[in-house]
Amino acid sequence: MVQFNYEIKDPAGIHPRPAGLLINQARKFKSDFFISVGDRSCDMLKLLSLVGLSVRQGDLVTVSVSGEDEDAASDAIMKYFTENL
Repeated sequence: MVQFNYEIKDPAGIHPRPAGLLINQARKFKSDFFISVGDRSCDMLKLLSLVGLSVRQGDLVTVSVSGEDEDAASDAIMKYFTENL
């Protein structure tokens, strides 16, 4: 399992549009993705759950990736966060 933390910089947080694009990026890999903020977490591939976390600017999220391509998947998702969130 690979994990990384990221502080959300987008003023709107994780809302439906970037969440959908994030899911599209993650679906390119075979790994499983989970995201947590505080004591709440969800499967990152489920749009309603992801948006339902109500992640806002300044929140620190933890992304966990596990699977056969976890290193490449984690790198790609971290890049997406850095460029878009």
